[in-house]
Amino acid sequence: MNIRWPLLLIAAAYAGLSVITFVVYAIDKSAARRKGRRTPERTLHLLSLAGGWPGALLAQRWLRHKSAKASFRRVFWVTVVVNLLGFAMLSTSFR
Repeated sequence: MNIRWPLLLIAAAYAGLSVITFVVYAIDKSAARRKGRRTPERTLHLLSLAGGWPGALLAQRWLRHKSAKASFRRVFWVTVVVNLLGFAMLSTSFR
């Protein structure tokens, strides 16, 4: 099997999950402003863990959402590290 196809699929999955995660952050930011129903932090972390962390990072920076809460940020960075470790393990299986 050509090694490029699995990596392209993984890149597409990261891109898709990042877009979804960014949108979920934007919806949560909107709900926070209007005091509506919020997205649970657990959901945001699961999206990051699944591979949407680049979108979450962009949302935190661009939307200034969930960027000041230290406890949230600590867990977020743990999800990033765990995701990258999983990616590294998965990518070595394609060699």
